[in-house]
Amino acid sequence: MKSIATKFFATGAVFALGGMVWGIQMSATHDHTLSPAHGHLNLIGFVAMSVFGAYYALTPRAAAARLALVHYLLTVMTVLILTPGIALAIIGETEVLAKLGSVLAVLSMALFTYVVLRNGVGAAEAGAGCAHAQPAE
Repeated sequence: MKSIATKFFATGAVFALGGMVWGIQMSATHDHTLSPAHGHLNLIGFVAMSVFGAYYALTPRAAAARLALVHYLLTVMTVLILTPGIALAIIGETEVLAKLGSVLAVLSMALFTYVVLRNGVGAAEAGAGCAHAQPAE
């Protein structure tokens, strides 16, 4: 089974590729109407997921907890609902998915905040696995 950090990074890379292709398509058609959705795909799908992956790679205690997988799944759901939701809102179809995706984004960040406050950053014991590791608080 792949580590949670690898899942975050790999999924983030896939979302980044999708965002890049979408950006090229917008540039080629000179239609940037959906750029806010494109931006959220890149921001949450790549940047946030990469930050989360880096945190879990640096903090094995947090990565080992079942909550890390819940966080991963919640973040993926956020991207898959929020991105098309913003696009649908922009074209005037519906705002429901954008609103739901926004709530999921807040929940994902709130969960990350909880995980960081609970586990700190780095190895559980100073010096365990990393020269500059700090003990969990």
